[in-house]
Amino acid sequence: MSALSYRLPQARRLLTPLPGPRSIALAARRSAAVSLGVASSLPVYVAEADGGVIVDVDGNALVDLGSGIAVTSVGASNPAVVAAVSDQVARFTHTCFMIGPYESYVAVAEELNALAPGAHEKRTALFNSGAEAVENAIKIARYATGRSAVVAFEHAYHGRTNLALAVTSKAMPYKSGFGPFAPEVYRVPTSYPFREGLNADGSPMTGVEAAERAIGLIETQIGASRVAALLIEPIHGEGGFIVPAAGFLPELARWAGANGVVFIADEIQTGLCRTGAWLASEHEGLVPDLVTTAKALAGGLPLSAVTGRAELLDGVHPGGLGGTYGGNPVACAAAVATLEQMRALDLSGRAREIGAAIRRRLTALATELDFIGEVRGRGAMMAIELVEPGGRLPNPAAARAVVASALRAGVVVLSCGAYGNVIRLLPPLVISDELLEDGLSVLEDALREAAAVA
Repeated sequence: MSALSYRLPQARRLLTPLPGPRSIALAARRSAAVSLGVASSLPVYVAEADGGVIVDVDGNALVDLGSGIAVTSVGASNPAVVAAVSDQVARFTHTCFMIGPYESYVAVAEELNALAPGAHEKRTALFNSGAEAVENAIKIARYATGRSAVVAFEHAYHGRTNLALAVTSKAMPYKSGFGPFAPEVYRVPTSYPFREGLNADGSPMTGVEAAERAIGLIETQIGASRVAALLIEPIHGEGGFIVPAAGFLPELARWAGANGVVFIADEIQTGLCRTGAWLASEHEGLVPDLVTTAKALAGGLPLSAVTGRAELLDGVHPGGLGGTYGGNPVACAAAVATLEQMRALDLSGRAREIGAAIRRRLTALATELDFIGEVRGRGAMMAIELVEPGGRLPNPAAARAVVASALRAGVVVLSCGAYGNVIRLLPPLVISDELLEDGLSVLEDALREAAAVA
């Protein structure tokens, strides 16, 4: 990564126990004003953030190994993004692109078209959130094929709106009590190498075999001719940072292409340098028909996109796609600056460096602690699956203990997974080596502490 200057000192600093008195006072105000349905992982309230640190209202500086769930890849107050946003706000904040269009929307579309895999002609439509991008990708696929069925996968997460929840796998906290959901959504098994069953001869299931299992269920229980879209994250995010076995994704893509099914890659968490490539699809040579992006796209401002084959996006009638705020000019200005920073700082390369550092330290620790079932991931999207010592039963209690212990020491890590037993690491791609190593040292201590009582 090229040299980067930081606005805030890049060091962990604890001035009070967490939460401090000002955060406690804000929590009291919150309880009287904010819905209990909106939860927060941290008990502290943020005053500033930059590079790899979050500073709370009591002056505590925490090491950020979560990036707001893979959003602040270029930092939470990247100077180039701040400058672009400030300039745009001074000129205009909104016209609605469907009423008065502007150049920055076009520029973001051009960038994403160029980044998406494949030599075919591409188009992009912009929205606000990842869930909106998923819903619109499904709309586009249904419109293009005239079919209604959508295939999603176990351990999938695609958002919180009704159709996005329908294709999401996890019940709590996302789906419970919110149904009924959109119909014509079908779920099939994914490739989960750590928890995959064995073949009859005792050999592990390969990616191609896992794909054939899914395809067999699609063909027998749904019928290929009824399927509009096959929707999958190249690495399941909320589901546990599950990296499928090699060959799984290409075989699914091959089947989709052969049967006129639109292959949608949900790159909302994996995309834009996070896994060590511009898109995680590149790791297995995938050329999706449609790609959804969001999270890291605009440096923290709400913006999402559907990018894909021109004939699919241009096939929708004029006015069939859009929204009042979709492609907001301030978010688009932020996105142009964010993508420029990703390129200038070689954040794909930086993600590979971060991933190597995390894997080196945690793989060594896994030989010492028998409740670490697996260290996995790609680039700066790494995870530790915690299990009952010496086995494979999920250990969510240990994951909760690790998250809490790390926080007490001033390091933010997140949990995930269908069983709540996975620790996920998503540091900003601009984090310094020194801060990353400090955060990993705290995490190691937290893991050892949890292992002692596991």
